[in-house]
Amino acid sequence: MHVPSERQRQRMAHRRRQTIVSVVVAALSTAVVGGLLAFAVTGAPGWARVKASFFNLRIARESLPAVLDGLWLNVRLLVFCALGALALGLGIAVLRTLRPAVFFPLRALAASYAYVFRGAPLIIVLYVLTFGVPGLRLQGTPSVLVLGGVALVITYGAYIAEVFRAGIESVHPSQRAAARSLGLTYRQTMRHVVLPQAVRRVAPPLLNDLVAMQKDVGLISLAGPIDAIRAAQIQTATTFNYTPYVIAGVLFVLLAIPLIAITDTVTLRAARRQSAEGTT
Repeated sequence: MHVPSERQRQRMAHRRRQTIVSVVVAALSTAVVGGLLAFAVTGAPGWARVKASFFNLRIARESLPAVLDGLWLNVRLLVFCALGALALGLGIAVLRTLRPAVFFPLRALAASYAYVFRGAPLIIVLYVLTFGVPGLRLQGTPSVLVLGGVALVITYGAYIAEVFRAGIESVHPSQRAAARSLGLTYRQTMRHVVLPQAVRRVAPPLLNDLVAMQKDVGLISLAGPIDAIRAAQIQTATTFNYTPYVIAGVLFVLLAIPLIAITDTVTLRAARRQSAEGTT
């Protein structure tokens, strides 16, 4: 059994003391800054009016059930749009990395899609699909909610496609050559060699896009569906108070915290793995 030396025990004790001191200093500095901000806000001349308009506890309790019902729509929309955007982005990325000249039309089409929808504002795409498509009065036109989800999918699919393409191109060409020399087809090489590495490398930016989508699903309220934002708007119009909007914002933040924590964890693990690979 390994017994640490006296010098090593001293170093470990010093590190523990430094950690405790750092935590205490960070807590005290945070408390001081928070106290100063709270004093500055609550001491402002218009604080009483702002508190009554944005932080009314009675209206918050009354509007919370309606906003929660709307948030459930946002959560369902997020799940389906995230899956659709991942599938679309991966397909576009694979098309953009096809090498043979015969696939040039597909590469050009995929590149055009990525350029257009990465540059187009999401709100414009949302308006065009949710108001323009129903205006055609075609039979079998999907609901406004579905069209809004399609707008989110095709917009975020363009961003995710570039993330996947960067991951695919980061895999060294020698690995493709080695896989082909072993008899694997192009499809098998992509499935078993390239894509697993690419997905692992781009996991942090993919999760960041998911966090961004989690916020943007609230834009579906512009098309009419009663989600959390739309429910807050209705409650605000009823009570002439902005507290329901604050409730909706807090719920979106609480919904994003687990995703942000997962993103930070995956990013930290990727950095550690990369540093470990660099030292071997």
